[in-house]
Amino acid sequence: MAKILEKMYSSLTLGGILALVVLFAYHGDVVSTAAYWGPFFTFLHVLSGITWIGLLYYFNLVQIPTMPKVPAELKPAVSKYIAPEALFWFRWSALSTVVTGLIVATLNGYAHEAMTLQPGMTRTIGTGMWLGLIMAFNVWAIIWPNQKKALGIVTVDADAKAKAARVAMLASRTNFVLSIPMLYCMVIARLVG
Repeated sequence: MAKILEKMYSSLTLGGILALVVLFAYHGDVVSTAAYWGPFFTFLHVLSGITWIGLLYYFNLVQIPTMPKVPAELKPAVSKYIAPEALFWFRWSALSTVVTGLIVATLNGYAHEAMTLQPGMTRTIGTGMWLGLIMAFNVWAIIWPNQKKALGIVTVDADAKAKAARVAMLASRTNFVLSIPMLYCMVIARLVG
């Protein structure tokens, strides 16, 4: 077991296998029905969202405030190894969260009402969806292109690198701020509907 847990992809696979065991043990009889797929995609949406927002909080609560304290000789390790890997999971979990969220809203029949901010639960969840879409846009259109420059994945001069790092940080901090009302809307929508 320790050998499996030592490797990230093996651990991820094991978690997936255990989820399949639960799925077939408890819900195998309903997998072929339409009623199963809304909750299933909700599970994928929550899993993706935990990964995305967890990394967003890691960047904003841990990495950004800590980097000025890291000795200069250690900073390349973060820039070369940790940040690119974290940003890989960050951007793809953002996309997965958006896609699965739109699938959930469509399967549950409230996508149009939510996206057009109709009164009731759909307005609240729609506000959360719009905030999530803005945040995902920031990830792909602002944070990632600027992080590639800041981390040296794309070669630019020192001034452009510093500017890109600041733009990426400010966009990430914007997402950090937006995540709070977004999460509030996603959770509270079920209570106000």
